[in-house]
Amino acid sequence: MLANALPDHVRLRLRDYALLLRLNRPVGTLLLLWPTYWALWLAADGMPSLSNLMVFTLGVYFMRAAGCAINDFADREWDRHVERTKDRPLTTGRIQPWEAVALFVGLGLVSFLMVLLFTNTLTLYLAFGGALLAFVYPFMKRYTHLPQVFLGAAFGWSIPMAWAAQTGELSQVTWLLFIANVIWSVVYDTFYAMVDRDDDLKVGIKSTAVLFGDADRLILGILQTTIIAILLLVGQQAELGTFYYMGLLTMACLFIYHQFLARERDRAGCFKAFLHNNWAGFALFAGLAVDRMLA
Repeated sequence: MLANALPDHVRLRLRDYALLLRLNRPVGTLLLLWPTYWALWLAADGMPSLSNLMVFTLGVYFMRAAGCAINDFADREWDRHVERTKDRPLTTGRIQPWEAVALFVGLGLVSFLMVLLFTNTLTLYLAFGGALLAFVYPFMKRYTHLPQVFLGAAFGWSIPMAWAAQTGELSQVTWLLFIANVIWSVVYDTFYAMVDRDDDLKVGIKSTAVLFGDADRLILGILQTTIIAILLLVGQQAELGTFYYMGLLTMACLFIYHQFLARERDRAGCFKAFLHNNWAGFALFAGLAVDRMLA
């Protein structure tokens, strides 16, 4: 009702901001949220503190939106040549580049302020690394075929931050979770990049989908197996129980399903495989949360 009461030009501008920040596409946020929750629940050995849950849930939403803004700023010239992205607000000129940068800085400052006010010194130090990764990632596709690795580091940096906020220190399990998440990000973002591979080859955009070529599904299968192996090690080191391993088994089954979805390497199948990774992350979180609740 309130939106209908606004002038048309205001509603259109708000709609474009929502599109820039991907508020209409929550899957990307959830792909960042589940690993953050893995770390919070493991570090707390159960339910994390309410303040940490609030800070990192809001932080995930703010920083994912900020990352989308700076990503579209970096890709605004290339996006017009890619079928999936040619109508983005920044590419079409409906939003100006300075507005995207301002949103990135503003959302980043809000997230940083939450860390400053509600967490500890170690988490604050780690936040500087997270901000740097969020800024650097969108530009990596100009220089390397491995931008997905930088995405994984940026997405996964919430893991050591959440762990530090909950415990005041980092452990071997922290970094095992981080590595697993980096590899997982490479997997699902490669499925995403396979959607645009033909356009990317024409424009000269680098990605793991381009790098892997015809070996893409084989390499992704190896990476998926590696993720499961690392998470098995996490379960052993953290002395987790049956429900965690049930969640991990569900994740493994979903990985097989994603391979099936992308078997023809068509755009629709690869995009569906990307989207469906959200359920793999949730499955592991659900198993972990139930395991810690009943421990």
